[in-house]
Amino acid sequence: MTSPADPPTGGDTSGQRRLKLLAVTACPTGIAHTYMAAEKLSQAAESLGIDMKVETQGSIGAENVLSDNDVRNADGVIIAADKDVDRSRFAGKRVVSVGVAEGISHPERLIERVRSAPVQGGGGGGGGSAASGGPAASAAGSGGGRERSVAYKALMNGVSYMIPFVVVGGLLIAVSLALGGDATSKGYVIPEGTFWAHVNAIGVIGFTLMVPILSGYIAYAIGDRPALVPGMIGGWIANTGELYDSKAGAGFIGAIVTGFLAGYLVVWIKKVQVPKFVRPIMPIIVIPIVATTALGLFFIYVIGKPISWVFEHLTDWLSGMTGASAILLGAILGLMIAFDMGGPVNKTAFLFGTGLIATGNQTVMGMCAAAIPVMPLGQGLATLIRRRLYSEQERETGMASLFMGMFGISEGAIPFAAARPAQVIPANMLGGAVAGAVAGMAGVEDAVPHGGPIVAVLGAIGGVPMFFVAVAVGAVVTALTTVTLIDLGGRKGRGPGVAGGPGGGPEPVFAGDGAASGSAVSGAASLAGASVGIAGAAPGADASEAASAASGAYGASGASGASGAEGPAVAAAAEAPAEEVLSGYLTERTVKVRLEARDKEAAIREMAALLATTGKVDDVEELVRTALRREAQGTTGLGEEIAIPHAKTDAVLAPVVGFARSAEGIEWGSLDGTKARLIFMISVPEAAAGDEHLRILALLSRKLMDTGFRGRLEAAPDDAAILDVLREVR
Repeated sequence: MTSPADPPTGGDTSGQRRLKLLAVTACPTGIAHTYMAAEKLSQAAESLGIDMKVETQGSIGAENVLSDNDVRNADGVIIAADKDVDRSRFAGKRVVSVGVAEGISHPERLIERVRSAPVQGGGGGGGGSAASGGPAASAAGSGGGRERSVAYKALMNGVSYMIPFVVVGGLLIAVSLALGGDATSKGYVIPEGTFWAHVNAIGVIGFTLMVPILSGYIAYAIGDRPALVPGMIGGWIANTGELYDSKAGAGFIGAIVTGFLAGYLVVWIKKVQVPKFVRPIMPIIVIPIVATTALGLFFIYVIGKPISWVFEHLTDWLSGMTGASAILLGAILGLMIAFDMGGPVNKTAFLFGTGLIATGNQTVMGMCAAAIPVMPLGQGLATLIRRRLYSEQERETGMASLFMGMFGISEGAIPFAAARPAQVIPANMLGGAVAGAVAGMAGVEDAVPHGGPIVAVLGAIGGVPMFFVAVAVGAVVTALTTVTLIDLGGRKGRGPGVAGGPGGGPEPVFAGDGAASGSAVSGAASLAGASVGIAGAAPGADASEAASAASGAYGASGASGASGAEGPAVAAAAEAPAEEVLSGYLTERTVKVRLEARDKEAAIREMAALLATTGKVDDVEELVRTALRREAQGTTGLGEEIAIPHAKTDAVLAPVVGFARSAEGIEWGSLDGTKARLIFMISVPEAAAGDEHLRILALLSRKLMDTGFRGRLEAAPDDAAILDVLREVR
């Protein structure tokens, strides 16, 4: 019998069984590349005489799922994915883990690499964890795949779990303050024992849990289940300054630190050789207890002391600046308020301003009050200014962040800062500094220890007009700086091809790109239906990345932006043939046998004009601009002489798909260097929703990997023949 450590060769050589391989493919948006990689791997395996079963983890769910029996009989596994895939089920098998682009570009090479790939160890089910054979543990098996790093995936995992706590906690606090709060000399408070006080208390619980959740799920993504407890308890300790003699906890930055410390501490403990009889209790008793105790004491006695020192010395330093220029002091306080949003630096500035209210100096608190709402307002505004840079989940968080900002809840910006610290924190600080400086210059005063527009509305602000000017200018500066830095980061990361999310691609995607897509093709073809904005998701993203896939959804079948019985949707239904092509989105009217264009921009313009003949395009120029902006994120040239430009814009009234051929081919920047000859253009309105289109896109991208299908599409002599070929997509 052949062992996984020594797999047989493929083919039908006498005396040897055929090599049996498994594969899992997944991209952040789960539309095009998931299925393209699956088809390429299947085709390569068939040509090499190898049995292969491929599980696709697309946006419409996992398909062709690998059973326990499949895994038991497999000789090796290929994971071609740009998001987390559970590897624990492949324990004892040789596993190659790469980005999805590798599955598309080099399937034969991956099959060959399985023979010498490292064996997946046992351990938890966390996809991508170092403990379970993730990228950190199996670098030898993942080289060249541009797979997301463990650190990135772990961070996005924590952020994705934290976001609901931020939103729920923040909105409950904001609503309770708005409806039940009063501005007093002690702050903006809610009378004890009232209904709104209880609502506020529930919101505070959500905020209190936010930081431990962030820390715990960062640790979980690295060290799996044994790391969850030390991560959460470590996050709680980081956020509780009283434990290490600090007036303020370390906030979300401390949570990120404890999350990574807990995760890697657990990974290290797992490597310790213990007697066989101890092993069963290691993950549920020994590791959590040892890791939690060690991390907690380390934070209290080692990390906590510097935090306390920073708090004390910043306070002394600020006390010595009370005679300094009001503009300079306001800028410094704004920088501090915006830096860690609840951490020691933020709290130092806030308590400094609070302490001076009783002395009659209310201008310092006025500077702080103007800076406090800038971060959530600026980040929320950024999601409106450049929606394409964010996933749907991030955009929803942005709306909640705007609401929280109105009530002076700066924590509304924490999910954005945790997901993209390099872009968001500097932008927050710049906006906070501007707001504080403007407030200082204008002599804005605040009589209560709270900030945000709500305080001005309730009459606690002196110099209300300039207060609002300071807040507005600071928020705009933060928003513009954020989108500029994210855009620049995405372009820099697009050397191999990246598109928007936390840092670049849908990801994030958390997003987004918010994060950049982890591979050239993944970033280039966040295909029709992919969110042009986060991480992610991410969620990485990748609970965050799963959210990005859902948020990127294009319009559902039959969706219409027009009203009335004679609207475009009705017209589309009327013109669809008895046997619809791509659910009626593509008709003979939107097919062109030969494109005249010779370059990408001209081709997009010609395709947009073709779609406009249906009456579903309200603004052709805006459609072209949107499609070109999408191309600037990353090419939609998929290789194999295929391109699928797409646009999500209210310039179209209902979903519409066009197809055209280019005899000479058009340079589209495809990863494989081929010119695009088969070009689909997909356009949907912003408000479109549903998943029927996702099914069609998945089928289309899979079908386009069939060389016979492409050949028939290229050879079809006229519009009707092309439609007949496209009816095979089902």
